[in-house]
Amino acid sequence: MTMENGEIAAVLEDVGMLLQIQGANPFRIRAYENAARAVEDHAVPLRAMVADGADLTELPGIGKDMARYITELVTTGRLSILDELTAQIPRSLLELVRLPGVGPKRARKLWESLGITTLDALEAAARDGHVAELDGFGAKTQQRILDGIAKLKERGNRLRLVEADERIAPLLTHLRDQATIRRVEVAGSLRRRLETIGDIDLLATAADPGAAMEHFTGFRGVAEVTMSGETRGSVVLSSGLQVDLRIVPEESWGAALQYFTGSKAHNVTLRKRAVGMGLSISEYGVVRSDGTDGNDGNDGSARGGVRGGRRVAGETEESVYAAVGLPWIPPELREDRGEIELAERGTLPSLVTLADLRGDLQMHSTWSDGKESVAAMVDACAARGYAYLAVTDHSKTLAMTGGLDAARLREQWTEMDAVMAERPGIRLLRSMEIDILRDGSLDLEDELIERLDVVLVSVHTLLDLPVAAQTERILKALRHPRVHILAHPTGRLINRRDPIAFDLDEVLQCATEHGVAMELNAHPHRLDLRDTHLIRARELGIPVVISTDAHTTRDLDYMRYGVEQARRAGLEPGHVLNTRSAAKLLRHLDAKR
Repeated sequence: MTMENGEIAAVLEDVGMLLQIQGANPFRIRAYENAARAVEDHAVPLRAMVADGADLTELPGIGKDMARYITELVTTGRLSILDELTAQIPRSLLELVRLPGVGPKRARKLWESLGITTLDALEAAARDGHVAELDGFGAKTQQRILDGIAKLKERGNRLRLVEADERIAPLLTHLRDQATIRRVEVAGSLRRRLETIGDIDLLATAADPGAAMEHFTGFRGVAEVTMSGETRGSVVLSSGLQVDLRIVPEESWGAALQYFTGSKAHNVTLRKRAVGMGLSISEYGVVRSDGTDGNDGNDGSARGGVRGGRRVAGETEESVYAAVGLPWIPPELREDRGEIELAERGTLPSLVTLADLRGDLQMHSTWSDGKESVAAMVDACAARGYAYLAVTDHSKTLAMTGGLDAARLREQWTEMDAVMAERPGIRLLRSMEIDILRDGSLDLEDELIERLDVVLVSVHTLLDLPVAAQTERILKALRHPRVHILAHPTGRLINRRDPIAFDLDEVLQCATEHGVAMELNAHPHRLDLRDTHLIRARELGIPVVISTDAHTTRDLDYMRYGVEQARRAGLEPGHVLNTRSAAKLLRHLDAKR
């Protein structure tokens, strides 16, 4: 039994939520919430710290009692306080809490008034109109609940990309430590860097496939072995994630990696091209048919085209694509969106990389809801080799985040000047994430907006306005002559909150007209804009800014997720505003003065 930081944090969050349902002391609830954040943000696996006898109380937000609970969880896989709570409150209520329109208090009311403890029971009661009859609910809330259940069913049990990365990392380390395994890589949607992942495909080559498979199924984090053969195995990890491993011959490595990376649509188009050239492609290799096989491999069968033909490629992915007259296509592009035609013409984009980024233009400090000082954020950006950064604390409307009014903003500028005087090697830009108010006006006086280097605007409140009103609200903000960037444009939180309902294309057209860039918010809970929206922005010539929305220095590492999302949209460095030098960026920003 093993638990990674994200899984530990999830259990602590569950305890905090059950305490909320119970109506416990708010300080006790907050202790679990703070501990969950501290665990999730910590770079070192807590299981390793516990094994080494480290003092967990050195972590922020972790006291003696919480350290004892975490140690119990890591060493036993259970938490006694959670068992005590679930003896009093059904744990299944946690599924209800996460629905729009519910929350802890309403979940308790549903349970106590109607005996509802599961999603199915809630759906049945809502369809019968019983939920609307409860005090504090009503028909509108009932419909929101039904809509939320429907969307939850659509999503299934897909993990956010960052969660999949975290949960597969220890298994990859485990496999790479085994002497007989020569190489192992992820394939499937995880390699293509989709924003959510259902299950994970791994490929490996091994001198002793049997020993390699035994090592795979013997991983400490495996809860269930569902299949274990000579070259193929499947397990379910303790987190519930299904992982499949295929061990392939060295001569088929490239073909198998291409085949199992997908997407299915990309592979179908590639195989049709191969058939037209007298070839067949399978996970075993590329074969020139001699006419005796009767199977061109286009039916998805495991051994299509291998028998009765001459192998011409398969050891590397490059050789597979070269066999059909194409250059290697980056995995992020393999969605059958025209990438094969671009490859044929020799016009594949030179995709943006993490090394191309020169700065980060959204992050938060202790002046609002960030966890670290301006100086700490500057130093962390300098350590990453950035030439500039923008600290973008919230405006005053978001009082819950400690948003800045005019007086506090001026105080922050004074501190920034002092920080910069000691750090001449990096440019700190004056900025703010300014809320767009209901009528489309901005939550900061124009006199102060004029003194900002970078003006970000965003929507955080009134997310349920009618489409027309929400659209006009955003359009008015973009027409402000000093706005540079629309931050996290759709407001979505992956697997938690749907995008705001508004006419995105109309907003993009307005951004084109008024020279406003779109943010690609790299936080893996957002990844906003999504890849298809970024493609549209690229078509319209709208600059994109990739920013982390960091609230800690560690969050700055989320930039990689934004870059991967940009690559899925075919963005090159020239499409991304913050690949420019400080001088060129400032010239672009100053053009709006």
